Amino acid sequence: MPKMIVSIDGVVIKEVQLTKDRTSLGRRPYNDIVIDNLAVSGEHAVLQMSGNEVFVEDLNSTNGTYLNGKAVKKQQLNNGDTVEIGKYKIKYVNEVASAGFEKTMIIKAGSVAPAASAAPAAPAEGGTGNAAIKVMSGAAAGREVALVKVVTTIGKPGVAVAAITKRPQGFVVAHVEGDSKPTLNGAPIGVEPVSLKNGDVLELAGTQMQFVQR
Repeated sequence: MPKMIVSIDGVVIKEVQLTKDRTSLGRRPYNDIVIDNLAVSGEHAVLQMSGNEVFVEDLNSTNGTYLNGKAVKKQQLNNGDTVEIGKYKIKYVNEVASAGFEKTMIIKAGSVAPAASAAPAAPAEGGTGNAAIKVMSGAAAGREVALVKVVTTIGKPGVAVAAITKRPQGFVVAHVEGDSKPTLNGAPIGVEPVSLKNGDVLELAGTQMQFVQR
């Protein structure tokens, strides 16, 4: 079921499941998602759901509605998109759509290279293109860190640190330091690099993160 995660300054303040065809956002108390801030209009925007598709529409608000940093009037949302209203960020999460996209990637990779095993097929399809780590829990939930460097370290020094390395065939993760071992989809990660695929969930020092490859 699609949902909206509302945050300000990286701190999540509420999560709203989209169960209706029309979900309103605004400052007035009768809205489905109430954002009590003067930068937000009384009736600011509306989320319209049609099947598995969700659209955001600005209701001629004073300060406008932004999607991934760009002002929009009406736009379809994709999994991971961020709607910005004033200082508030509202992240759209639709795991059904994301899972379908991931399955398509794996099938496509297999058809291009039938000799390849299923495990490396997904990262090979994306190569080392656009990838990011999305924080799913804790104070920084909703934040996304783009994996643009050859090596990106994540975690808390002295507690648990892991390194994500960009390789020609995809991305790998390995445990670097700390007594607490990170886990990948619930399995502990050692010092030997483990391949990452789209949708994998990392847990490090009590924080859950998801590897996203586009």
